[in-house]
Amino acid sequence: MGNLPNERIEQGYPFIRCGVDYAGPLFILNRKGRGAKLEKCYVCLFVCFVTRAVHLELVTSLTSQAYLLALKRFISRRGKPDVIYSDNGRTFVGAAKEFSKFLKDSQHEVIDFASSNSIRFSFIPPYSAHFGGLWEAGIKSCKSHLHRVVGNANLTYEEFSTMLTQIEAVLNSRPMSPLSTDPTDLLPLTPAHFLIGRPLTAPACHDLTGTPTQRLLRYDRVEQIRQHFWARWSKEYISELQKRTKWQAQKDSITPNTLVLIKDENLPPLKWRLGRILQTYAGKDGISRVATIKTETGEIKRAFSRLCPLLTQN
Repeated sequence: MGNLPNERIEQGYPFIRCGVDYAGPLFILNRKGRGAKLEKCYVCLFVCFVTRAVHLELVTSLTSQAYLLALKRFISRRGKPDVIYSDNGRTFVGAAKEFSKFLKDSQHEVIDFASSNSIRFSFIPPYSAHFGGLWEAGIKSCKSHLHRVVGNANLTYEEFSTMLTQIEAVLNSRPMSPLSTDPTDLLPLTPAHFLIGRPLTAPACHDLTGTPTQRLLRYDRVEQIRQHFWARWSKEYISELQKRTKWQAQKDSITPNTLVLIKDENLPPLKWRLGRILQTYAGKDGISRVATIKTETGEIKRAFSRLCPLLTQN
């Protein structure tokens, strides 16, 4: 593996260096009421190279004009970037030929727009999708679950864009590392801290995950989709933090004062349960597998299989 490029580690404002990619196609209603038709739409994802924050825009067509409008909305809300990285038109094969054609046809117009706004647009080498692993991971985070939770729901442009904004908040609420070294501080650092300076929160809402869709109003259907996305994605994210392989020798264990993410399937969207390790308990073989954790609501005892350290101790 090569070293991280300088663009990934240099300090700067959020999205000062970012990557962009498309997901889709998905479908939206062209209007409400009888006679409404389904039309294709796409999700345009921007990901910050340093903070890993994401920004989602709904795009209704694969044209340079629609892409530039999404880029203008992104710049108006997140600020003008110095450089934007993107896939090369020849990267896509097979079923993604429409993306390939779009990138080839729009490349010069996009570069002209970026140059006039003092933005450098950089394309990765052809047939080198792994060069864009950062935005490919962002697309994977939202696309697979988005297809599953939306299902056969036919949403309007306003409903779909609202859902994308809420999914963006879910992705930007993920804990990355402890916010401080204070053992009494239970707050984690999230991408939202770089965007708004504080954690993202969600308004309280009834649990709609088990309610049949035919009994819900359209307004509540959007909330149900958000809750289903949270339930699927948060479990996947915690599983990524808990990756373990077989070992033959003793490795570093979780130590006291470590900030850990506690696995809990019953939390509402944007709510993460965190705590500090107070004490660990060793078994007959001298290896600790259970710990007492201090949380906001008191002390609890959990097995290590339910805990995800946010910062590995070296």
